[in-house]
Amino acid sequence: MPQDKNGAARQLLGIAERVATWFKPQPSPRREGVEARVEVSRPETLKPGLPGVIQALSEDINAVLTHDPAARYAAEVLLVYPGLHALWMHRVAHAMWDRGHVLPPRLLAHFNRFVTGIEIHPGANIGRRVFIDHGMGIVIGETATVGDDCLLYKGVVLGGTSLERSERHPTLGAGVVVGTNACILGAIQIGDGARVGSGSVVIRDVPARATVVGIPGRIAEGSRDVRAELDHAALPDPVANVLSTLIEEVEALRREVAHLRGDSVARPAGRDREDASFDDIANDGDEV
Repeated sequence: MPQDKNGAARQLLGIAERVATWFKPQPSPRREGVEARVEVSRPETLKPGLPGVIQALSEDINAVLTHDPAARYAAEVLLVYPGLHALWMHRVAHAMWDRGHVLPPRLLAHFNRFVTGIEIHPGANIGRRVFIDHGMGIVIGETATVGDDCLLYKGVVLGGTSLERSERHPTLGAGVVVGTNACILGAIQIGDGARVGSGSVVIRDVPARATVVGIPGRIAEGSRDVRAELDHAALPDPVANVLSTLIEEVEALRREVAHLRGDSVARPAGRDREDASFDDIANDGDEV
């Protein structure tokens, strides 16, 4: 009789482990023969069996507690964070997709979208400790890869730009931060630790630890290590930097022209003369 109980317990444990592995993140590595154009880390591996699943679930909860100051304790995260629920449902759908099923994972992904507002194709590969903050409106395509420790804000789109049944969605390295409503389009690679500013549209590869802002996305000068949290107020503006440089060059030219004309002080441009009327500025032009 005890042997029967032990055998039943082992069977139940085996079933639990098989079911639990569906919640385990196992993103596929980069396809062989595809050149890594930027630094993109391979996904980490977990312990086999049920301990690895428990480790992964615990990491997901801790990632929320780490990156969101509004999260106070694990039970709250477990119950009211749609980004966490979307990840877990996606892992089940992805496990079915890897086993060759098509319709069941698509139906689960559709239900996931209905419940959480987050659309993740079952074929997408998502790593460990990924945090989707708020998440409403996020779209992640079939061949997209999201590396470990990435942070995605509301409205992020990892979209494709091709109708071919091949890799057509972005690959995000480890520790990438993507700001609110940013779009990353095409089979491009975002290097480890890169930041994508809110509202940016990225269509080219991004080096590791770089910051991209604007439409289309431009790399801000200087790369530096950043924390996982995205500081929206500290994002550089490459367009403003170029304009500032042009203004400085114009001012230098005005001073040089004033020196050649013998003026002691460079005369301000017409738009800078707040006390001058349009007629005065026009008359100045006639005198030249």
